[in-house]
This record gives sequence, structure tokens and C-alpha cells, in this order.
Amino acid sequence: MTGKRGFFSREVAGAVILITLCADGYAQDKKPTVPVFADGEAQVVEGFKDSSKWIRHDLWVEASFDTDGDDKPDRMHVSVTRPGQTDTEGLKVPVVYVSSPYFAGTGSNKKEFFWDPKHELGAKPPAHKHPPAIKHQSRRPVISKSHSKTWVPRGYAVVHSESPGTGLSQGCPTVGGDNESLAPKAVIDWLNGRVPGYTTIDGDEEVKASWCTGKVGMTGTSYNGTLALAAATTGVEGLEAIIPIAPNTSYYHYYRSNGLIRHPGGYMGEDIDVLYDFINSGEPMRREYCDSNVRDREMAENFDRLSGDYNDFWFGRDYLNELGPLKAATLMSHAFNDWNVMPEHSVRIYEALKEKKGLPLQAFFHQGGHGGSPPMKLMNRWFTRYLFGIENGVEKDPRAWIVREGKKRSDPTPYEDYPNPKAAPVRLHLEKGGNETGRLGFKARPGQGSEKLVDNYAVNGASLASQEEGEHRLLYATRKLSQPVHISGTPSIRIKVASSQPAVNLSVWLVSLPWTKGGRTNDNLISRGWADPQNHDSIRESESLVPGEFYELSFDFQPDDQVIPAGQRIGLMIFSSDKDFTLWPKPGTELTVELGATSIELPVVGGPKALRRATTPKRRRLAVPRMPIHYLLPREAGPEGL
Repeated sequence: MTGKRGFFSREVAGAVILITLCADGYAQDKKPTVPVFADGEAQVVEGFKDSSKWIRHDLWVEASFDTDGDDKPDRMHVSVTRPGQTDTEGLKVPVVYVSSPYFAGTGSNKKEFFWDPKHELGAKPPAHKHPPAIKHQSRRPVISKSHSKTWVPRGYAVVHSESPGTGLSQGCPTVGGDNESLAPKAVIDWLNGRVPGYTTIDGDEEVKASWCTGKVGMTGTSYNGTLALAAATTGVEGLEAIIPIAPNTSYYHYYRSNGLIRHPGGYMGEDIDVLYDFINSGEPMRREYCDSNVRDREMAENFDRLSGDYNDFWFGRDYLNELGPLKAATLMSHAFNDWNVMPEHSVRIYEALKEKKGLPLQAFFHQGGHGGSPPMKLMNRWFTRYLFGIENGVEKDPRAWIVREGKKRSDPTPYEDYPNPKAAPVRLHLEKGGNETGRLGFKARPGQGSEKLVDNYAVNGASLASQEEGEHRLLYATRKLSQPVHISGTPSIRIKVASSQPAVNLSVWLVSLPWTKGGRTNDNLISRGWADPQNHDSIRESESLVPGEFYELSFDFQPDDQVIPAGQRIGLMIFSSDKDFTLWPKPGTELTVELGATSIELPVVGGPKALRRATTPKRRRLAVPRMPIHYLLPREAGPEGL
């Protein structure tokens, strides 16, 4: 391809010839409507733009599983939107595919149907009510119009499907179970002619995807992005590329942190069974079976809201453990200030996929909150290369694209990779004074002893960080930065703590100080982390703490890429219950931190030298009085000699 409008690869040119020769009844002197490419991107084609000429239909694809107990393979509801030329001109097109549990509506978000976060750690949680049943909807033939206006005018078909047990799809919702991976696999198999699709949910009249090239790309945000990754982990032939946006890649990491029960930001009291109720929009006649077997048995017996430990139930809902078969070109997308589906979800997958040699891989990160797709140019180049086969050089593009602070999401900065290859770990140690603000420095200083804080969930993290002093947190900070410091990667902490009770929450924040009064939390928040000291040895096994006994543990903060401006100080805040994320035990538990055995590691671009340079006070230059030049000359020269 030359990169000029209207020029194609030989494969595309061949397809044009084939269409011209084979289109039934098509006038030989009329040019067929075909995709057009310029600068490595599929262009909007006038002949594809008119939505009144698009073909829309739905069908049911037979999957390989039976999860609703009727001894028949479950059928997935699918809708198709494609250019009219796929019928009138024999055009074959690739597919942009989105699968979701949300298309048929969702349940109540009222707090009365969530778990009550106010209960003691280690105690049996109080029961919660289930919400009213979601009203069953019959959305056909069009399940959703999302993405159609973007991709159909560029020569793609757009396909939507409803997840098992939602909308008009059969089966049960499982929130991360195997059927959620196998369902989109079945749809891709149908698009490639390998499994049957039917015109009705229980009939035998088949419908085929003869209009499809067999090339499929998946995308979607949040749960929809999760399903794109889930499908890719099956290794299904034909799924050439995925662009998961803010995907939940591990339900344990979504509802737990290092053994600690932790809720997604904005959804206090949500757990996996609550999400099940939120998406359970399938056939009413099958819901009782699904509720009994999935929610009230499999989930209730295994998701362990008592200890927060990792187990086989959570292992099976972690896509990091399923990446072996994945071969789709992957463009991950996430926000560093996403406190719902946190950035670790995409970073952990991105880092693992680096080990798969030859796999096309990119990442896009921005500084906003949940969601936010990559710029259209990045997505278009990705799908153009891997669905149309246009050699646009995308595999040679920079691997990481990061939106810098204050920039628009459409204007990312390219980097060689994420984390920034120039980043190196810098370890910082604590000096006493944490109830006010202790020092965070390069040297471990002996004799610092220990410092205490008192748990109180009623004071949120932003309030704690903005206080000049307080008994409910410990705060340590570097000197004021004389120049910006670029953090890129995943910070971590080593900490030695003791509790006055057998169980205690442990929360840590990285912040920039001084705290902006009246500002948004994200203005000063660098990263967050949480852990259960009872899981100091293993996230699979917790043990009650011996009050007063010290325990050592290490864990990560959330990944980040942020430039801390000059004039700020980088701070570590240690506290117990995090009002917006953890359980709310009765206030009063004391948490003691041994300073000499506690430190953090920051991934700093430029490494220790860069951070030392930014935190070393500049020496004041002595003022030298200006003197006439003849005072600086040899005595014998004098003013006459000038």
C-alpha cells in the first residue's frame, strides 16, 4: 500500500476483481463499492455510509456448553449489522465484535441490595437482600447500535452478542466462568462457518455468515472488554485482534487486595454475587435454576467474604492464568486513575503478554477515570492491519501511548514501552514524625523505633492526607522537589506492623504534598494499595494476628505513570480502614509500624540519580560585591595603564 487514498494491496485488488466477476446480476461497467485505505487507516466510504441500506438481522449460535440444566447446548443471541453490498455485490467483510451482559438491561444499584461494609473483620458478614428480578427484554433484531456508525462506513460488519443468561441468550450468568469465554468463541466459530447458527432460539433453520471474511476483532469497555480478552484466551481461529478497554482481568483483584476484602471505587458493599444479580436478565423460566446453582451454591460456598483468601474459585476467574492459547494482536487500554477497575488489570496482562514472542502488542494509558477508548487513529490502524491485512507498519509503531497530565485523550505521547525503559527502582526509608509529617529519605537510619496510628474508618483518605497532624494516619514525605519527577511502573512497599486486635485493615497511599485544599483527590493522589496482615505469608492462607506481635509483608501499589511537578513532595501515607474501599470495623484498633523495617520502592525515570537531584537542596551562592575592574588588576597597572 502506498498510503495514498484509493490504493490497495494486491489481496484487496484481487477481492475487487472477484466481486466484479462474481456478483450475481451486477453490471460489469459499474465499479463495486469496496473499502478504501489511506495512511494505513480504513476510510469512510460514501457507499457504506447510508444506514438505511445496512442489513440488520439476528440469530442464535449454538455453544459448546449447557449451563442452564436443560440437557441442551445453550444458544447465544447474536445481532449483525453489515453493509448492504454484502448482499447486493457479494462483498465479504471483516467483523468488529462486541459481547456484553448489559445489553438487555441491568438490576438495581441500591445499597440495600449490597453487602453492609460495617462489620467486624473476621466475623460472619450480615446477610443482604437480593434485588427484584430484572424485567426480561426482547431486543431484536438489533441488540445494540454501539460501534456501528464508526465501523460499518469503513467497510466492516458489526456484531453484538448477549452473554450467557442475559437477554435472549440461554444459559446462566457465571461472572467469569468458562462459559463467558466459550460463548464469544462460538460466535467467532459461526462467523467462520464452524458451528451452526439458527434463525430462532429453538428451531433448526440455519443461517450462515457467508458475507464474512472470517477475520474478527473484538473490543468493548469494562465487562465488555473483559469478554474480548476472555474470548482471546480460547485461542479461537479467526479472532485476529482485540482492544480491551478497562477490562476486569481478575475477579479476585476486583473484589480483594492481597487477602483483604476490598470494594471497587464507587460501589461499597459490592461483591461477585451482587454483580451476578446486576446482570441476571435472562429467561425468567431458567433464573431459579441459575440462582440456586450458580449464585447460592457455587458463589456462596467459594467466594469467601469471611477471610478474603485466594482460592480455586478465584483462580478460575483470573484470565492471567489462561493466556497460553492467546494469539490475537492485543491493544490494551486503561486509565491510571481508574479506581473501579484498577490499572493493574491491564498492566498485569500487558506485562505477561510481552513474554509471548512475536505477539503484536500495544498499550494506551490516560490520566482519567474508568473507561476511555484509545484515539480512533490507534484503533483504526490496529484493526486495519490485522482484519484487512493492510501493511501499515503498526507493528513498528511505539509500543506504549500515554496521555500526559493536562493533555487531551486524543493526544497521547509515544514511548518505547511501559513501564518507561529508563525507569529504575529507588528505595526510600522512613524517619519518625509520622503523626505530623516524618521524613522519607534515601538512607535507612537506625534507632527510629516505631509509631502508632488508631483505626477510624469514618475519616476518609483525602481528609487524612490533608491534615497537618493526626492520630489516624502516619505520613512521611521527601524534601520539596526542585524539578519534576517522572514515576513509571508499579511502586511497592515493605512494611513491618503489629495490631492490637487479631485482624486489622492496612491501607497505603502515595500522595503529592501539599494537599490541594478543595481539590479533587486525584490531583494529589499518585497511587493506592491495600493488604491484610493476616495474609503476610500467603494470599491463600490467613492466620489470626497475635496482638502486639510484629509481622512483615510486601505488596504492590497500583501501577502508574505520572510526572510529579516541582514544588511538590512525594509522600507515603499509612492508615488502616479506607472508608471508600475496605470494610468498616469498629474504630479503635491500634496499628504500630516499625520504621526501620519499612520502606517503599518507586520506579523513577532516571533512577536514584534523578530523584536525588530533584530532592537535594540547591546550595545558596554567596553574594560577591561588584567592584571596579581596576581593583582586580595588578597594583602597578593602575587606572592609568588601561
